[in-house]
Amino acid sequence: MTGLSAEEQALLAPIERAPILSHTLEWASINSGTGNLQGLAAMAGYLADAFSQLPGTVRLVDPAPVQTVDARGQLQDVGHGRHLVLSVRPDAARRVLLTGHMDTVYAREHPFQACEWLDEDTLNGPGTADMKGGLALMLAGLAAYEQTAPTLGYDVLVNSDEETGSLSSAGLIAELAQGKLAALTYEPGLPDGSMARARPGSGNYAAVVTGRSAHAGRNPGDGRNALVAASDLAMRLAAAAREGLTVNPARIEGGGPNNMVPDLAILHFNLRPRTPDLAEAAQALVEAAVAEVGAAHDVGIRLQGRVSRPPKPITPRTEALFGLVGGASADLAPPGGRPMRWQDTGGVCDGNNIAACGVPVLDTMGALGGAIHSPQEFLIASSLDARARLTALVMHRLDRQGLPA
Repeated sequence: MTGLSAEEQALLAPIERAPILSHTLEWASINSGTGNLQGLAAMAGYLADAFSQLPGTVRLVDPAPVQTVDARGQLQDVGHGRHLVLSVRPDAARRVLLTGHMDTVYAREHPFQACEWLDEDTLNGPGTADMKGGLALMLAGLAAYEQTAPTLGYDVLVNSDEETGSLSSAGLIAELAQGKLAALTYEPGLPDGSMARARPGSGNYAAVVTGRSAHAGRNPGDGRNALVAASDLAMRLAAAAREGLTVNPARIEGGGPNNMVPDLAILHFNLRPRTPDLAEAAQALVEAAVAEVGAAHDVGIRLQGRVSRPPKPITPRTEALFGLVGGASADLAPPGGRPMRWQDTGGVCDGNNIAACGVPVLDTMGALGGAIHSPQEFLIASSLDARARLTALVMHRLDRQGLPA
């Protein structure tokens, strides 16, 4: 490692892989799919115990109410787990936000439940990269930082619903982001160490189409086919995609017996705008398509949803944070090591929500890995202690140097 002061070398020396890996394996053995409230409660308890080694106050925050459209087109409440918040030095003049999530995409009934070593450095397991390894290394990095007479304050948020859009924690994210110098989010980096730059926004919608039933043979003209109208809406939305805006009609529910004109259909779709202007244009586009289809088919359409992840552009302050992290990474690298790589991505995360609050955020501070959201998900174990050192060094430099103008 080059470019490190004696103080920084002393800061990083105690960080070891074994305890970080131990936490990762322990937490990965707990199924905490977003819908598994019992598993999330257990996971929150383990995290609360682990993060209590840091100074400050740990609390569990109840989720905000969330509703979704069911197969009958009705709004139903959706249960979520509680969110963990750790506040350290809340009165400090400069404060940072660190975020992660305890939920995974693997339901309690999913067959992918156990870890397996693929080789000495590659661990296959549910949530190992996304992001229980990230939570473990965040904790280790903060524990090391706390040994350096720190003055920087920070909040840690570990939510329980990131994988389904953070709808029950969005308000909490916005509250904790206020006034922060910078933010670090522990989504996994790519296997080659690449970090995410800009991200699009994302919105999930359900269009509930209400038609009129009739006999398919005797008087079909008296009916209003909700399924046909939903299909027309899907085609119009798909055709509206353009540079910087993707629209994905994902599922149509509804229909019934072959001899009946269906009077209910629900179209579920996702859109991803690259810029705030495109997010506004996309909303107007959706509303126009809904009005046109409703009039053309003489059906009612109720739209549920919004762009809940705003686009994450790169600002000068974000570039400054990237520069600080990139410099720390270079100083930690062995001679001849590769510089940190950056690339835009089509995925979204809580970094989108934080950036919308005007806070510079780097949202791939977690472990390196790949094949996330699949049974092939893997973690590169050697990245655990390496990324913990990066966390400790970045926090130390934010403390001593601030964020460059």
